[in-house]
Amino acid sequence: MKYLFAFFLCLFVFSIGKNVFAKQLNDTIYLADPTIFLDKGVYYLYGTSSDEGFLVYSSSDLKNWTKPTGKNKGLALKKGDSFGSKGFWAPQVFKSGKTYFMAYTADEQIAIAHSNSPAGPFVQKELKAISGTGKQIDPFVFTDTDGKNYLYHVKLDHGNRIFVTELKADFSDVIPETTKFCLSGTAAWENTAKTDWPVTEGPTVIKKENLYYLFYSANDFRNPDYAVGYATSNSATGPWIKYQGNPIISKKVLKINGTGHGDFFVDKSGALQYVFHTHHSNHKVSPRATAIIKAAFIKEKNGSFRMQIDPESFRFLMQSAAKIN
Repeated sequence: MKYLFAFFLCLFVFSIGKNVFAKQLNDTIYLADPTIFLDKGVYYLYGTSSDEGFLVYSSSDLKNWTKPTGKNKGLALKKGDSFGSKGFWAPQVFKSGKTYFMAYTADEQIAIAHSNSPAGPFVQKELKAISGTGKQIDPFVFTDTDGKNYLYHVKLDHGNRIFVTELKADFSDVIPETTKFCLSGTAAWENTAKTDWPVTEGPTVIKKENLYYLFYSANDFRNPDYAVGYATSNSATGPWIKYQGNPIISKKVLKINGTGHGDFFVDKSGALQYVFHTHHSNHKVSPRATAIIKAAFIKEKNGSFRMQIDPESFRFLMQSAAKIN
């Protein structure tokens, strides 16, 4: 009888654990190429989700995320309100004055829409992509301390290669003649499959004192070795020197495949964090799961700074029933 009771107790505990695990899987947020934008005490989470546009989740504490809260059935940007018919990828939201902007990819081109709210709707008066040649994806808009705007992006040209172009003051278009090459996949960790189409993508730029840090992901996103590294420069337009300790985020560090393509943000406490995606599991690529991890610049003895990631802080983002006022 004692053993029978123990058997049923174990079965009950296993059942509870299985249900909790299943619920956790169901509550995980699945946005690839994510970005987080903090505005008026609320965090807004965007990412690659569907061919209908971009969903947006919100949270007051980075732990409890509402179901999609965009103005158009959960979408912050809806197909038809701005450029693009499919392939809505890699959004970035930023604010200039009282206007919110979203830079994003659609139809393997880059567009910039605007809104009066981070929840959208993001729209364009004229449905158009920015100027440029060939296929262009993965935009990141950076405004330097002198007020000049730059668009870091990826051109599909003999590989996924990162470029930078100056943007007009009103973000309406780029200045094509200012386009400069930044970097491509030349290091061993950046092309572990040894393909003839090396991939570097998902650029994000931070300026620390007088040095520019260009963070990027390398390898095809379906590769378990998809990972994050960075390069530095004394200028927003390069030349760039890759950090010798790359990659700083990888499956080796976090024990999960496909870690990459995200964006940095500063939380309410002033701490730096990185939001990114991973593979769904170590056996399946999609849908890709959304996660965050803490980061910090560490000062070296020579006075320079390096980026340090805190693996213990890694966690997936979960949807809850919490409401944001």
